[in-house]
Amino acid sequence: MDYRDIITIESDKRGGKPCIRQMRITVYDVLGWLAAGMSEEEITDDFPELTEVDIRACLEFAADREHRLVAVVTAA
Repeated sequence: MDYRDIITIESDKRGGKPCIRQMRITVYDVLGWLAAGMSEEEITDDFPELTEVDIRACLEFAADREHRLVAVVTAA
């Protein structure tokens, strides 16, 4: 699985924030639910259009973004 196949960015949707499979659910929504203590099962129960693969893609996206941020800051 490559998160780039799942996470989409469209300038006219949710202010250009990264979304899941062209839906209106953002990566940040999912990360916020996880941070609040929701399990993957609770998230998919509340949002049946999401899959566990979608949730993992959000985590992979966040990890990649963090890695890129650290790389840029370190290089300066």
